[in-house]
Amino acid sequence: MFRTVLIANRGEIALRIIRACRELDIGTVVAHSEADRGAPWLDEADRTICVGAARSESSYLDAGAILQAAEQTGCQAVHPGYGFLAENPVFAARCEQQGITFIGPPAEAIRRMGAKAGAKDTMARAGLPTIPGSAGVLVDLDEARRIADEVGYPVLLKASAGGGGKGMRRCDDEDGLEDAFSQARIEAEKAFGNPALYLEKLIRGGRHIEFQVLCDAFGNAVHLGERECSIQRKHQKLVEESPSPVVTGAEREELGPKVAQAVARFGYRNAGTVEFLRDPEGRFYFMEMNTRLQVEHPVTEMITGVDLVVAQLRVAANEPLALVQDEVPFEGHAIEFRINAEDPDQDFRPDPGEIRSFEPAEVDLDGVRVRWDSAIRPGYRIPPHYDSLVGKLIVHAPDREVALRGAEQALETLRVGGIHTTIGFHRRLLACDAFRAGRYDIDFLALANLVGG
Repeated sequence: MFRTVLIANRGEIALRIIRACRELDIGTVVAHSEADRGAPWLDEADRTICVGAARSESSYLDAGAILQAAEQTGCQAVHPGYGFLAENPVFAARCEQQGITFIGPPAEAIRRMGAKAGAKDTMARAGLPTIPGSAGVLVDLDEARRIADEVGYPVLLKASAGGGGKGMRRCDDEDGLEDAFSQARIEAEKAFGNPALYLEKLIRGGRHIEFQVLCDAFGNAVHLGERECSIQRKHQKLVEESPSPVVTGAEREELGPKVAQAVARFGYRNAGTVEFLRDPEGRFYFMEMNTRLQVEHPVTEMITGVDLVVAQLRVAANEPLALVQDEVPFEGHAIEFRINAEDPDQDFRPDPGEIRSFEPAEVDLDGVRVRWDSAIRPGYRIPPHYDSLVGKLIVHAPDREVALRGAEQALETLRVGGIHTTIGFHRRLLACDAFRAGRYDIDFLALANLVGG
């Protein structure tokens, strides 16, 4: 096992990794920017090191500074968390070249899955169903027109190197395709340095379902069930739950092992998430793979009892998986609510500022557990330079209905003063009959009139 790990991230995920390292008696060094100097999570680290200025490009995204910090502090491994350098194949390769373990998949696996069009082809070859569309990146506008005619409108243009909705455009007919093609290429180039696009049939009324996988270096792979992530705004997730209200046990038993086998087949290692779109008829289509820990990983931990960060560390240290598929338990229901420093009534406009007060959530229901993953405290000022996530409220109960009741109590008692947050939005969501009944899809928020702006 590693003696010391450098944590190349910030906020709640940095704190989460610190605690997992502590469980394995691993020392921690947390890299931070000038803007995060004195931040609450740094108090929990064994050591801290500043790697640059406030801008991400000058600190958390500066691979050279991160690697220099790891060498300077004698770290044997780097955990990237999520975001920043977590899915950067060049950084993973540079770690390997310098004899530092990257706590994540091999660089080649990141590269292969990072090119969304290529990932689609890889998973199709492994036997997973994919959304009808282009086999790879589009050569030009004429090819986009031809494929759109074949699969039928509406269609989506997507950045091959993309994520988070950037470089994505919907086209309802041929008249809008030319402008959408040009706009998506420009946005993809700006966001990812790569203008390549691919095209898919737009599936209306789809649900975002993802499977958590774990793979070791010995060819062993397991899935840890699915998560439902269809409550989104601007292609960004707000609520996740496991199990999905619509995925049956039979579907999980059929698709889950196929997913695990598919990723093991191309040499994947460590934690990862395979994302699907489920159409209204119940058909699953592969969308993409995230080659890292997900923000929503706690709901999986709550229903399986598997500590995913500890598992990541063990796999990276070349240990075999500690469990086989038949030993993975699926117990109860868990829901995660992302509490962001945003104003939902102003189109989720970010609202950085000082946390003036904080009161933790309280629940008084038998069998309900509440988990609050966050690194905030009163007096902490959320900087404007990074993601707006304040914390994650996770509720686990014997079944979904009890989990929803527990979530109501938790959100009524949770208080974060001094800034606008998404707590009120989540309360309104829980009051919506369609959500409580599990009748929602990725277009739900746009149609439910739950937000202003």
